[in-house]
Amino acid sequence: MGDIEEQPRKKARLAGPEQDAPVEFAAAPANDATPSSDEVETGPSQLEQEIRAGITAYVSNTAGFTGIVKQRYTDFLVNEILPSGQVLHLEQDAVLEKSEEKPKSASAPAPAPAESVEQPAATGAEKPKEENKTTEERKAEAIASISPEDTATLTTIFGEKTTNALIALYGKILARPDRKARDFNLLQSETIADKQARTDAHVAVRRIFAGRIETQTSNDNTITIKAAPPQGKNKQGRPQFGQNAGPKPKGKVGWDELGGQHLHFTLYKENKDTMEALYFMASQMKLHIKNFQFAGTKDRRGVTVQRISAYRVPVDRLKGMNGRLRQARIGGFKYEQTGLELGDLAGNEFVITLRDCTFPSLDDGSKPSLDQVKELVAQAMQDFQTRGYINYYGLQRFGSFSISTDRIGRKMLCGDLAGAVADILSYSPAALAEAQNPTSSSRISSDDKARAEALHLWHTTSKMGAALDKLPRKFQAENAIIRHLGWVNRKTGQQMQKTDWKGALMGIARNLRLMYVHAYQSLVWNRAAGKRLETFGDKVVEGDLVLVSEHQDKTVKVQQEEIDEDGEVIVRPAEEDMATTADDKFERARPLSKEEAESGRYSIFDVVLPLPGFDVVYPPNAVGAFYKDFMASEEGGGLDPYKMRRDWKDISLSGGYRKLMSRPGKVAYEVKPYAREEEQMVQTDLEKLEGRMAGGRDWNGEGSGVEFKGGDVDADADAQEQKEKIAVVLTMQLGSSQYATMALRELTKGGAVSYKPDFSGAR
Repeated sequence: MGDIEEQPRKKARLAGPEQDAPVEFAAAPANDATPSSDEVETGPSQLEQEIRAGITAYVSNTAGFTGIVKQRYTDFLVNEILPSGQVLHLEQDAVLEKSEEKPKSASAPAPAPAESVEQPAATGAEKPKEENKTTEERKAEAIASISPEDTATLTTIFGEKTTNALIALYGKILARPDRKARDFNLLQSETIADKQARTDAHVAVRRIFAGRIETQTSNDNTITIKAAPPQGKNKQGRPQFGQNAGPKPKGKVGWDELGGQHLHFTLYKENKDTMEALYFMASQMKLHIKNFQFAGTKDRRGVTVQRISAYRVPVDRLKGMNGRLRQARIGGFKYEQTGLELGDLAGNEFVITLRDCTFPSLDDGSKPSLDQVKELVAQAMQDFQTRGYINYYGLQRFGSFSISTDRIGRKMLCGDLAGAVADILSYSPAALAEAQNPTSSSRISSDDKARAEALHLWHTTSKMGAALDKLPRKFQAENAIIRHLGWVNRKTGQQMQKTDWKGALMGIARNLRLMYVHAYQSLVWNRAAGKRLETFGDKVVEGDLVLVSEHQDKTVKVQQEEIDEDGEVIVRPAEEDMATTADDKFERARPLSKEEAESGRYSIFDVVLPLPGFDVVYPPNAVGAFYKDFMASEEGGGLDPYKMRRDWKDISLSGGYRKLMSRPGKVAYEVKPYAREEEQMVQTDLEKLEGRMAGGRDWNGEGSGVEFKGGDVDADADAQEQKEKIAVVLTMQLGSSQYATMALRELTKGGAVSYKPDFSGAR
């Protein structure tokens, strides 16, 4: 297009496939293979959501089949693929030994391992060893170690009576360091209504008493105070930084001696958000959530394995978390020089169980045989692997709220920050009505009802404390916004930031904040992908964009001599011999000429489409014109794709490139007849390490994983006849930023439908 002056550099999102195959494109049909179970969200509703998100076409018209996705969370296993190509699995060091298991009673925590830190021998000029001191001497020293400044801080928070009791408890703990935590008395503070004040209390107690006293907020907003489990101590009676660790490393040099400032580890989790697990760990360790980084978020409803990095955290301190984590484990610890960034992975391996499968094309009035089922699935898998699928952004990109994330992002880009905040703080009247009716047998989750109540409180009273106390912690964006808008100046008693919309949005964690504008980019990309396939099909045409770095061998280079001022020929190194190039970190795309498009050297799998931004080129053909028309429309927000810079850096979008079509890596399948809904089809990483299956059954398989062989069924013929339902277990490897839901959509032709639990969002 005429107003493009150069080809800017941009990061490449995906690697292209190496083999090509003919592709046919079909419009999304009304899928007559919709599961009939009352427990799933049927086709039309899901179809409507897909159409709104621009997900409208299939690659081919081959026969599909239906199945329920994620009926059990163990039906969806995700393991990261490291940049080396290795599939990440949980390691043995994440398995809890019996002595490490968390005690059942919170009031009687298990003691930590005995101290192993050697104490230096005392000389004549030194103080006597701790064991030679009397109980009263150790108690007096502990109480005297609390400075007047710290005593004043505690008195401001708890009052004089509770502070005196707190310091006395600390003296008793250090006087008898080998006693169990349950041997010491519990304390209870007065009610502390302000949430920030309670947070300050927890932080102050941990700092002043060096982790020897634990605090926990009760339902009535009082704070329970108790002794922490024994741990390794230094010669002054203060705890070491880890149970068996030495002192915390000092400065960058100290951490470099361990291998680096960033401790990388593997996080295994079941039915839990990535951020939910990390927020719990951060709160338990009294760390800021920013200390943790990861390469990509993972689904909540599933069993996932991913790498995490923690900044300046001793390994023994992190290992100790395994005794506190529920439905999660950590292991595979290694210090590295750098932390993880989003995208620092090659992709993900998915093992997905589709339950209650039906095969409409085989429906001739009789039940299809297993051989027929295996043949149909085998053909679908073959087509899927060779022809690939359209690289759409999946529905999860656009959120589960009634107001989609792309709409919020569009308002942010249009400068309507008040509208964006209002959308984030919106709630469903139905959820509020259910929350206010305790006798209702609602299908709305308790978290969503609590969210509606909290936001209703905020909108009607503007009281930050009451709203935040009601709001579940998982709703991070809402929490950050209310905390900012509701901040009260203690001198004037006024809410000074009540209309600071940008400040409120800035309070949201950056990755979550960027999710909104990235969702808008994703919507535009999906619509452009549909336009590209509708207009040109699988034919490579003039103006299609390809990544420069992937096709340097296809570009004819003309070597021209350069002459210096003395008339001598300048000899420059060949590009492949240069130490660095301008494109080392950033990828550029360029349009194909008519001759190149017709040369046969490029395929549909080479074609990329831009995500809107100021640092990308748009296709100089009908697809490029579509970007301008769609973004200028009401649905597109009246935006200009060539004017994406903003004063606010976070929403000043540079853009990027994404492959139009993708193909999976390794694919395999297994067909399994079954009778019981609770039957687990595959083994998780933790079950492999612990040698068990769900329900305590022993695992008799060998090797490091489940071997998927097309069509193999372990049951004998008689047992198979008694099993009325069919499950298809799929394994596939997808690149970073590729959506398993979109791959399943192509494979099943829209028949893979998400399980609908006994409650719904209704947000």
